[in-house]
Amino acid sequence: MSGPAGTGLVLGDRDQGLVLAFQRAFFAMRRLDSLPLAELEERLKSSKDSMLLQLILQQTILHPVCNEYPPSVKYRRLFLAELIKKHERTSTEPLDDLYNALGEVLRSEDSQMCYKNYFLLSGENIRLGESVAIISEGTTGLVTWEAALFFAEWAMENSEVFNCRTILELGSGAGLTGIAICKTCTPKQYIFSDCHSNVLHQLRKNILSNGLTLDSESWNSKDCEVQLENNNGSEENQRPKITVVGLDWSDVTQEQLKELQPDLIVATDVVYDPEVFLCLVSILEKFLISAEKQRRKTVVYLASTIRNRETYHQFKMELDKVGIGHQVIPGPTRTVFPYNRCTKIELLKICLETEMFTQL
Repeated sequence: MSGPAGTGLVLGDRDQGLVLAFQRAFFAMRRLDSLPLAELEERLKSSKDSMLLQLILQQTILHPVCNEYPPSVKYRRLFLAELIKKHERTSTEPLDDLYNALGEVLRSEDSQMCYKNYFLLSGENIRLGESVAIISEGTTGLVTWEAALFFAEWAMENSEVFNCRTILELGSGAGLTGIAICKTCTPKQYIFSDCHSNVLHQLRKNILSNGLTLDSESWNSKDCEVQLENNNGSEENQRPKITVVGLDWSDVTQEQLKELQPDLIVATDVVYDPEVFLCLVSILEKFLISAEKQRRKTVVYLASTIRNRETYHQFKMELDKVGIGHQVIPGPTRTVFPYNRCTKIELLKICLETEMFTQL
């Protein structure tokens, strides 16, 4: 199997898989202890040269994507430190590129924002500007959570669910789920939403930087300092219609209910606090009842990381209280994105109890 284009190197399947695993984990800023570092050390000890390590460098730190959309300075520094540690434990030849790369990173300035890149099976990547902190500016919406990756994988396997549909996403955050659906499925319209102004600002930038086109009435181009060379106005780039709206779950208006009218509502990792999920149940009830009155069907798909079983159970009980049915459906079967597969994530299909088992 050939190595990266232009290198003239040949890799075995095992080494190729190892390089790919490092690349996907590095660009997604996965925890270093989740990287296959032990396997790398084993391979280096049995190797006569540093070719494998050189290829990992080329597909991570030295990759053009890293130059333009880099992970955080701290992450790159720690990543290189781990590679150097593994290299120095082996008898392979010196590798100047490792130390040169570390020198470049040490000279870089820290920033509150960084990029995560998630590679699709096609090789195309979704790039997201995110906060380096889990909680930033009073919100958790500036980072991507695991249930978003889980649901995006499920959506790509079940693209027919989204075909020609108007989709409203609640709590879009950095935008991973919606961007993945817009790139790999064929919705008629996708409505991203959040309630925090800084999240909405970054969300618009993330959508545009992935070559998608925002509906001109829903944003001001002067507010997003993003290169738009990919948005050439072609028919392909005009589909689906994409909008970003501010939506406060505790204060949704009748006008918003009438204007949005989604066929599908999706949300990921929004069930984590009783105060929050009570507002979530309320807005779901309003949308579902509004759709019923208009003789439309609206179905909700909600993916949740179950961090506290009692909290999650309370959420389901609140759904039951207002007559909203829910059933657990199977998650994705194909691995696309790097995240902890041992994490307990559950996918619910939600609709009014009278429609619970009605097909879309």
